Amino acid sequence: MTLVVIGPVTRDLIEIGDESIQKIGGATYFQAYVFEEFFDDYLAIVNCDDEKLVGSFPDLNKVSVIKKEDTHFFINKYPDKNNFDIREQLSNFANIPILPDDLENILPEKIDAFVLNPLNRYDFPAETIEYLKTFEVPIFISVQGFLRCTDDKVNENYTIRLDNFNELTTILSGVDAIFMDEVEKNIIGTDYDVDEMVITNGSQGSRIVAGGEIKIPPVPCDDVVDTTGCGDTYMAAYVSQKLLAKSAENAGNFASVIASEKIKNFGPYCSNK
Repeated sequence: MTLVVIGPVTRDLIEIGDESIQKIGGATYFQAYVFEEFFDDYLAIVNCDDEKLVGSFPDLNKVSVIKKEDTHFFINKYPDKNNFDIREQLSNFANIPILPDDLENILPEKIDAFVLNPLNRYDFPAETIEYLKTFEVPIFISVQGFLRCTDDKVNENYTIRLDNFNELTTILSGVDAIFMDEVEKNIIGTDYDVDEMVITNGSQGSRIVAGGEIKIPPVPCDDVVDTTGCGDTYMAAYVSQKLLAKSAENAGNFASVIASEKIKNFGPYCSNK
């Protein structure tokens, strides 16, 4: 079963209290580590201007690069190192869309599902989403990137605000699952033609809306080191289990455990054998 994971790789600056660390990031990057552990048959497709950025992925044989003229840059600020639920974010807001022509020659012949990780609303134009829907396989989408808008400019980057997106209803129509947090849910609502909505709430746990509602309790973690990419890790862990025919509740509980393990270390998920 081949899973295709698509979305930008990023250059990140993480500021926790008065400490700053530069690293590679992006939802697809964080998810690759989870799929490497729990769903080995995957291909990660990323867009950026520097192919060397993929050198940190767990298996370079499972990465394809769409060369663009820019790369996403994010600054993630956690002003209170004792409360990682509070984050301030800036970005260069790179306009480097992934188009159908970019994908035609690099998609594998056999595809069983897509995971789409936009980091801003430029990444996946509606035409690209419609193209991927023609494969008639499950599609899992992270909503957050579609909601990101530029706000004030700070030096060369922009502060980010979240706002609804006119084309979002069409983009999400018919996909298998969408992933968002409680803030994003309050912005877009829940009236979408999707099978599942997975809604996370940081240290408060998560819930899955699929007909009824399933509440997933958080897994306590007393040693929080780095929460950047936690939601991406949760999403990948959830998808890995759903594709193995696990129930939404089992997938959610598994994802909660893996997300909790991720935040104990800096960077992507690291298997704790």
